Amino acid sequence: MSAPPPAVSAAPPPEKPLRVMPWWLALLGLLLAVGLGWLALDRLLAEADRAVQPDTRATLRVDAIRTGLTVVAGTGGGLALLLAARRQWISERGQRHQEAVAARDQAHRDRVQAHAETVAETATRHQERQATAAEHDAVERRLTELYVRAIELVGSDNPAVRLGGLHALERLGQDNPEQRATTVAVLCAYLRMPAPDDPRETEVRRTAQRTLTRHLRADQESWWPGVTLDLTGARLDGFDAAGCTLADLDLTGAVCTGTTSFAGAVVHGRLRLTAEFADVVFDDLTGDAELVLDDARITGRASFDRADLGGTLSCRGTSFGQASFHAATLRQPSSFDRATFAGTATFRKATFLGGLSMEHTTFGAYAGFRRAHFADLALFRWTEFGAEAWFEGARFEGGTNFGRAVFHGRARFEGASLARRPLVDQARASTSATHVWPPDVTVTRRDDDWLVLTDP
Repeated sequence: MSAPPPAVSAAPPPEKPLRVMPWWLALLGLLLAVGLGWLALDRLLAEADRAVQPDTRATLRVDAIRTGLTVVAGTGGGLALLLAARRQWISERGQRHQEAVAARDQAHRDRVQAHAETVAETATRHQERQATAAEHDAVERRLTELYVRAIELVGSDNPAVRLGGLHALERLGQDNPEQRATTVAVLCAYLRMPAPDDPRETEVRRTAQRTLTRHLRADQESWWPGVTLDLTGARLDGFDAAGCTLADLDLTGAVCTGTTSFAGAVVHGRLRLTAEFADVVFDDLTGDAELVLDDARITGRASFDRADLGGTLSCRGTSFGQASFHAATLRQPSSFDRATFAGTATFRKATFLGGLSMEHTTFGAYAGFRRAHFADLALFRWTEFGAEAWFEGARFEGGTNFGRAVFHGRARFEGASLARRPLVDQARASTSATHVWPPDVTVTRRDDDWLVLTDP
């Protein structure tokens, strides 16, 4: 809000110009005094001449002369007082005029001083802006030179030189926070480039990976907050993001050899993990991120032990080797529709607070849900259990549906508690194994190989 304009004081009314007293006016006053004295003397002498006695007449004539002179002196004195008053008035007016002139001169000097100060201040600010701009340009030129030099090193044919370029890039990002996003983008772009068949290049790429993850740990001084990783199509070896704080990671189409670790990581935003993994670890992972592993391929072991996921988990069409969700907590809906578990899959003590969908899911080996907690809807329709399926001590608090499921091995529901009657419409179970079904499930023998479960 702008300040109100200063109040302008009203200008005093202009004084009338002084006029010089003409000399004849003084002469007129003198003649007037003499005339009054002469008139008074004439009248008094006329009165004195009327006296009879000579002595009396002489005395009266003397008094008449004295009185005439007194009148002349009094009139002259009055005129002198008027002249003195006029002189005093002129002096005071002159004093006021001098003071007014001095005040105007001072105001003019103040305005001139204020203008000079404003001009000086403006010039100083202009010089400061020029200096700041020059300094900024110098810094930008220096950063550009360092950045170009680091990129040239990273693009070298010599692996050792590329390592030096990676360290130069890291130093540039560490010393200049505004360049960190660019630094991360360059490192990710390097990892997305095709890797030459050179053992030395493997170490260079591992260094690039460590450079990224080293600045994603919030408990360290070298943390770079707000960093996102775009590693689509990258080839990673032993990517270790354990303990990192991740936001909007994209591994779509990436190939991750060795063990990829997100153990103890804190995740936000969205993690797109539709990639090919050897082994992948999500143990103790926390956060509210949406995890998307749709159509991912995990040839080894996937572990989510003790993970606490506040966002949704989507594993539609995902291919697992072995999988473990021991004591994991999934707070939002989770989907494993069309997923394939080639090895053992354990969900022991897992908690599904937001619902679970495993429709058309295939378990090639043991599937364990012992003491699992299903707080919402649990869907196992058209799920194929190729080996044992254990639900001992499981707790189903929402609707449960095993419609059209197939149990090739033993199905065990000892100690399971169900808040609602499960739906098992036309589910099948092998006759070669001993099964323990939930209460109120109707089981009939269809042929020598299969049992059929039907709803009452």
